[in-house]
Amino acid sequence: MNGLIAFTGKELCESFRTYKLIILGIVFLLLGIMNPLSAKLMPELMGSFLPEGMSMSLAEPAAIDSWMQFFKNVPQVGLIVMVILFSTMLSGELNRGTLVNMLTKGLSRSSVILAKFISAAVTFSAAYLLCFGVSFGYTVYYWSDPVSRLPLSIAALWAFGILLIASLLLGGVLFRSGYGALLFTGGFTVLLFLLNLIYDLKRFNPIRLASDNVSLLNGQMTGSDFTAAFIICGLLAAGFLLAAIAIFNRKQI
Repeated sequence: MNGLIAFTGKELCESFRTYKLIILGIVFLLLGIMNPLSAKLMPELMGSFLPEGMSMSLAEPAAIDSWMQFFKNVPQVGLIVMVILFSTMLSGELNRGTLVNMLTKGLSRSSVILAKFISAAVTFSAAYLLCFGVSFGYTVYYWSDPVSRLPLSIAALWAFGILLIASLLLGGVLFRSGYGALLFTGGFTVLLFLLNLIYDLKRFNPIRLASDNVSLLNGQMTGSDFTAAFIICGLLAAGFLLAAIAIFNRKQI
């Protein structure tokens, strides 16, 4: 346990030293600012592109428009940046051989995997909370109308991000390269999108946690529609971590 705590602290310091935390924080901060502002300015922007003399009646933006931008921008930009930044979190040390000394001093291989997962999850969670906090603050400032089921929608997208981190670790163990981890996670995500084409599997598919958030906000879906996806997401993340530990224990470093 002491080794896990110490190595997790080392990983958190490393994420700051290598600017991962700073880069991720800046990206998510900008997204947090952009989400409500783009919703607020969208009618004016669309009107500026209309030909002279033509007018279009557009509904006044509301709080839900800000969160629609949130659930569009964070998966399309934030999660992609996060995946790229963390793609080398294991393969980099494997290729440099920096883990050998720590492992020979008694650090267990399972602690390496768990520490890297915890560190990446904490870094992502901090950036994600920053993005949410900024978006929430600006949204409340611009609009006073409440948005139903927002906490569940926010938690759903966060859970999917955690699943991607677990996928990156398994990919890093399997292929020992950042490109391999990216391809594995990208292939896994594409597979989820393909499975989502099968209607009977949609309610079980973790991709729902990152794609149907707005449907939850506007009442087209309820919290119970996300229960199975949450469970499968948790099982997959745990399975990826256990598989990564099992394979890493047999890997020659």
